Amino acid sequence: MASRPLLRAVAVAALCTGLLGTAPAGAATRAPDPPVVTAHDVMPYLEEFQAIADRNGGNRAHGTPGYRESVAYVQRVLERAGYRAVLQPFTHDGATGYNLIADLPGGDTRDTLMLGAHLDSVTAGPGINDNGSGSAAVLATAVAMAHTHPRTERHLRFAWWGAEEGGLSGSAHYVNSLSPARRSAIGSYLNFDQAGSRQVTTWLVTHDPAGAAAAVEATEAFEAYFAARSVPTFDIGDTGSDDQSFAAAGIPMAGFTTGISDCIHSACDDIHNVDPDVLAFSTNAVLDVAWHLALTKDRR
Repeated sequence: MASRPLLRAVAVAALCTGLLGTAPAGAATRAPDPPVVTAHDVMPYLEEFQAIADRNGGNRAHGTPGYRESVAYVQRVLERAGYRAVLQPFTHDGATGYNLIADLPGGDTRDTLMLGAHLDSVTAGPGINDNGSGSAAVLATAVAMAHTHPRTERHLRFAWWGAEEGGLSGSAHYVNSLSPARRSAIGSYLNFDQAGSRQVTTWLVTHDPAGAAAAVEATEAFEAYFAARSVPTFDIGDTGSDDQSFAAAGIPMAGFTTGISDCIHSACDDIHNVDPDVLAFSTNAVLDVAWHLALTKDRR
């Protein structure tokens, strides 16, 4: 298992040398290299989530002004990048919640690659690692894709879920609202919950228990990405997060997490609870795998 200094050296060296842009091992043909982001690209999103929590009683929980301001902020970032981001309202525990969905134009909409992260915190804290970090990683990926706009084979869709902390309500509402045709059009769903944990040495990679080819393809792509950079991984069945809503509907799922931090669901899950280098490394893993999967057809 790699030491923390070694992990930081690997991540920073990879960023500096461009290794983060290489294709996953085993790709049949070399796709164009994806863009690479740094901590300076991703951390401002977390700083804004922290500022939003600070203005709203210390949290960004479902049904609160902090959550509504968070989702409005993400929507503004997406719209500046050229997306048409759509709010999907739902009700949980007597309060209105919102999912935010954004599609990158292009690709086969019958073969959609979807990426998502929950945006809400618990009421006890600002939720900057859980899950501002995953939300920021997906947001940075969406913005980089919009700026580069590769010619994708698959259609790309991005989502930020509400009320995950209350029982996966936002993602379950989204999946349950899909027609059979729209549900089957989602070839695979990639979920990211806690992407910037401090003192992490091993990334936890999701393995879909159903073993669908599309899920295996995505999981192998993540494992190849980390292995190419000598970063250890550990297999998990699921993250206990919104990937479960998709798995329950028979939609192949994958993704990863950097694991539970000491400040989980606490007031100390603030901006200081995230390692910028870990978050940048995670974000580049999301971006690299999404890029290469989007540029190739689903193997279902």
